[in-house]
Amino acid sequence: MISFSIETQFEFLKTKAASKWLSSIISNESRGEGEISIIFCNDDFLYKLNVEFLNHDTLTDVISFDYSVGNEVHGEIFISVERVRENAVEFEQVFETELYRVMAHGVLHFCGYKDKTAAESSLMRSKEDFYLQQLMDKPF
Repeated sequence: MISFSIETQFEFLKTKAASKWLSSIISNESRGEGEISIIFCNDDFLYKLNVEFLNHDTLTDVISFDYSVGNEVHGEIFISVERVRENAVEFEQVFETELYRVMAHGVLHFCGYKDKTAAESSLMRSKEDFYLQQLMDKPF
């Protein structure tokens, strides 16, 4: 089950469609769906998590905590709405597209994809692009 919560001033109305789409990613990656929480927050909230849990003294758009067991994905995805907005402007993307990208990014981490090396980042980006295209081609 995929759930959404909001820790900042933000409204996300497409929870049902987003859940179906994210579930399809998990299924396409031959994984089982467990408990996944997506938490929308602000830069300060995510910065504190980044420092406390990852020892990174930087802002970021998304942090995922993977609690997967075997082939079943479980975890928490924290998304800074502020950072996603800024990234959308910087990368000349529609805000919603960038928001869906970071959701997919977190779920792909739970499916075993990494992004520490250039090759891993490239594969992650191609997977994000693939699933974003599916969302655009067939709205959920």
